[in-house]
Order: sequence, then structure tokens, then C-alpha cells
Amino acid sequence: MKSVCVFAGSGTGHRPEYLLAAAGLGRLLAENRITLVYGGSAAGLMGAAADGALKAGGRVIGVMPADLTGIELEHKTLTELIVTTDMHSRKAKMHQLSDAFIALPGGIGTFDELFEAL
Repeated sequence: MKSVCVFAGSGTGHRPEYLLAAAGLGRLLAENRITLVYGGSAAGLMGAAADGALKAGGRVIGVMPADLTGIELEHKTLTELIVTTDMHSRKAKMHQLSDAFIALPGGIGTFDELFEAL
């Protein structure tokens, strides 16, 4: 396995342990030389997972639709940020880049991404 897509919320929620778990997942992926593919945001659980991987020297690819750049606070220090035309293209690109999928806590967007992957 070379890459894992992580679906997660762009919010932090109300449970600090979720932030720690997201960062730990990112670190674990990096330590095992598995690329993290995710939605590209610097915020919330998404950002925590990316930061965990980056701090451990991992490769992180963000995929974000053009209409969310600036709104979702795209992560500025990713290995690569791919900007797509829309959400459908975003999900298709994330699927194309990934060998497996993990869902962390999130909202309706996280569910949408997970159910499409299923």
C-alpha cells in the first residue's frame, strides 16, 4: 500500500482527543512511508492529520476544488496541492490517488466522501 485517503472534518469538534488521533494517524502513515491523500485544508481534523504526517517527514497530497480555495484555508506546506474544478472531480482524483480509505469524525461532507468510496 502506497497511499491512504483520509476523510475528516474541517472543524475540530468538541473532543480534543480527536485532534490528537488525527495527528497520530498522519504520523503513523508517514512512519510507514504511506502517502496521505486528503481534502487539502489546514483546518480541523483534516489539518491535524496533514500536520502529523508532515512533522514526521511524510508525503501529503491535498485535493481541493477551486471554489473552496481561500474558504477552507488550504494548507500551505503540503507536498502537493491539486486544485480541481468541482467536488465531483475532487472525489474522483482522491480515489485515483489512493489505495485505501479511512474516515475520521466529520460532518455530511465526510459521510458523502466515505459513501462514494464505498
